[in-house]
Amino acid sequence: MSEENQELRSVGLKVTLPRVKILRILESTEETAQHLSAEDVYKALLESGDDVGLATVYRVLTQFETAGLVTRHNFETGHSVFELAKGDHHDHMVCVDTGDIIEFTDDIIEKRQHKIAAAHGYDLVDHSLVLYVKKKQ
Repeated sequence: MSEENQELRSVGLKVTLPRVKILRILESTEETAQHLSAEDVYKALLESGDDVGLATVYRVLTQFETAGLVTRHNFETGHSVFELAKGDHHDHMVCVDTGDIIEFTDDIIEKRQHKIAAAHGYDLVDHSLVLYVKKKQ
């Protein structure tokens, strides 16, 4: 049994060819930390000769999100992008000129956010930090 089949079954999803193909596309971008839109996934399927409709791509990505396999982000780019849910926390920078998405972690920022929540009488349970940036000229 392939790794994709086990991963899909472990989150309660039936193994179908479109799900396996879409999961493989998402896994192929893991090392580059690339975030893909549904349209990007659809184009990759077309380029590889796979006959999967755009509506199916949207449906599968939503199922993956519900199952916890992917994380959906709605940056100011006007559309959702997806990345595999790796379990490790990271924040994002989005270039306002190119739309490039850069992942980063910073222990000082993380500690400061916990201190701010505590100063207001709260425990920080989750957060999302997105910095919108431009290249220095």
